[in-house]
Amino acid sequence: MAFTIRQLQYFVAVAEQGSITRAAQNLSISQSSITEAVKELENDLGVELFDRHPRGLDITHNGHQFLRHATKILADVSDARRSFSEELPKKVGKLHLGVTSLVAGYVLSDLLARFRRASPGVEVSAIEDNGSYLEHLLVGGELDVAVMVISNLRDRMALQAEIIETSPYRLWLPLGHPLVSADIISINDIAKEPLIMLTVDEIEENTGKLLTALGARPHVAFRTRSVEAVRSLVATGAGIALLPDLVYRPWSLEGDRIESRDVSGALPVVQVGMVWRKGSSLPQAARDFVGIAEALRSGRTR
Repeated sequence: MAFTIRQLQYFVAVAEQGSITRAAQNLSISQSSITEAVKELENDLGVELFDRHPRGLDITHNGHQFLRHATKILADVSDARRSFSEELPKKVGKLHLGVTSLVAGYVLSDLLARFRRASPGVEVSAIEDNGSYLEHLLVGGELDVAVMVISNLRDRMALQAEIIETSPYRLWLPLGHPLVSADIISINDIAKEPLIMLTVDEIEENTGKLLTALGARPHVAFRTRSVEAVRSLVATGAGIALLPDLVYRPWSLEGDRIESRDVSGALPVVQVGMVWRKGSSLPQAARDFVGIAEALRSGRTR
């Protein structure tokens, strides 16, 4: 039997939520329906898409590869349905967009793809830079909207921000690390470990403040602006990392496994949001972009 669109939808939901329970809540259906659909999909493909264990499940390497195909299939189906809908006036105009480094590869691509499908006639220009410079461009009217980390937004008097995603920090470990099997992991457990530090946006600042506040001096083994470098270094045992869950992927580029675990205590969260200048009259293209981001957030949290 060939797999169905519904099976793909359920599979993508589980992969994105990291849990059958959360996927079922998000889709407002029973857990058994999702479990059965995913199992039928695995049988049809002849591969395991998830590793099951007492803590829950982790997507496999085959599952990670199939996720890209499943996401594209669902997007193509959505486009096909839209092509038969009633013709609407073609939206035109320009959208001047800013994005911070961490957000560019993990949040913007999905938003931009959805926006381009909804408004193919709008010309989009985007710039990637640090948060401070993007704030300067927004206040000066050179950008319509920025998609950026807003946890440490500086000029809140002049800028309006709306959260579209909140991501907690989690611990990244190589396969076989002693902490992988620990029931509870505390900050003290990781303070003595070599740390791979990501230096984009506010990540280094937040991690350093967290460890310092708890009396632990971070033992930084390597600093890098590349998330892929962090994955490779962690996967090969060069150190551990504390990073927001939105950038977690279970495999390095070399195909080595990376484990992710919760850490007890009050860890910071990264807030990603839409930012624009207060009191400004946003062009229609910018309002449409903000609307798509709001709809995406509603779909994740409903």
